[in-house]
Amino acid sequence: MKDYTLHKKVGKRIQQIRDEKNISQQDLAARCNFEKSSMSRLEAGNVNGTLSTYERVAKGLNVEIVELFKFKD
Repeated sequence: MKDYTLHKKVGKRIQQIRDEKNISQQDLAARCNFEKSSMSRLEAGNVNGTLSTYERVAKGLNVEIVELFKFKD
């Protein structure tokens, strides 16, 4: 994996888990009570997510928050 910043790695991981669970970006955004554009920016690593944001995403994906930080470096 390239030398990405942490928020880019987390965003890529969110997208990976979402894809594995066959959840659309729109559906995940709705589960988290986010706008789709906000979810898109989060997955792209264009925003620094807060711990609270990551907790909401983990809940929306039905995974433990630690799963968002498991990278294949």
